[in-house]
Amino acid sequence: QVQVVESGGGLVEPGGSLKLTCKVSGLTFDDYSWAWFRQAPGKEREAVSCVSWGGSNWHYDDSVMGRFAMSRDSAEATLSLQMNNLKPEDTGMYFCGAEKYGVCGSSLTGRILGLRLADFQFWGRGTQVSVSS
Repeated sequence: QVQVVESGGGLVEPGGSLKLTCKVSGLTFDDYSWAWFRQAPGKEREAVSCVSWGGSNWHYDDSVMGRFAMSRDSAEATLSLQMNNLKPEDTGMYFCGAEKYGVCGSSLTGRILGLRLADFQFWGRGTQVSVSS
């Protein structure tokens, strides 16, 4: 049984930091593209960072470039998202998603491609991040 579990969310003041973690089990971690998504209240789920299957380049949305850093530990089947200099507009539920053999970013521009949520086979339940003074 595949399990994808996010943790690390919380309430933080603007300018603060949080580190999210996504622990995965029940699948071959390196067979998947991995992405962090954010869903603000009343808005669609959007990708903020990702890494393609077999890739070593991280891709970020412009809104988080230079503030967020994604990493992974294949041995521990864990994904992380270090979020610094948080802003109120970063508030939302953060989800970890997996797409088998997916390609999520452009090697030319470094940007995240137009991802389709339906292409992601596995999701966690999310962790809430709230940025407010």
